[in-house]
Amino acid sequence: MAAAGIAAENAAVEKPLRADARRNRDRLVEVAAAVFAERGIDASLEEIARRAGVGIGTLYRHFPTREHLVEVVYRREAEALCAAAGELGKKHASDVALEEWMRRFVDYIATKRGLATSLRILISTNSTLFSDTSGRVSQALRQLVEAAVADGTIRGDVDASDVLHALSGIYSAPDTPEWRDRSRRLVKLLMDGLRFGAGKSAKA
Repeated sequence: MAAAGIAAENAAVEKPLRADARRNRDRLVEVAAAVFAERGIDASLEEIARRAGVGIGTLYRHFPTREHLVEVVYRREAEALCAAAGELGKKHASDVALEEWMRRFVDYIATKRGLATSLRILISTNSTLFSDTSGRVSQALRQLVEAAVADGTIRGDVDASDVLHALSGIYSAPDTPEWRDRSRRLVKLLMDGLRFGAGKSAKA
């Protein structure tokens, strides 16, 4: 689909919606994120509509194509992940906030893997989609890492780009039934490494 076509669709969806229509749209996006994460490329739009409690016609009125729905879901997941950095930082100790954010990063990756086929189509029509979101995700992680370093709750020699590189390796792991549980164990191992020697680093 041409970029102009997607832009026209976006403009149509962004018109003010009635409260019930807005609720339906938000519910469709929420359910779609879960279904894409569970089923990946096999996710059915009919199943998404059914689980959201609406008809397939309602889904298509909001999202004329699968790729349109995928783009909205992807942006929503990335925005939620970025917003979580500030929210978690206010609620938890800096190292706990970092660990919880990385666990949420696993869920973000799970959804992204489920969207992979459609995202490859989107990249040819919206070159800024990935650069915009990846930059914001990187900044969110950097914010948490730097706060934990400053507090002395993780090692002082930690670089946020190295942590992101380690986390990104999760994406390329085999897509097996236990992938998510294994990825969360890897996050815990990574945090154990980041915390190791933190007290000594803080005193140095």
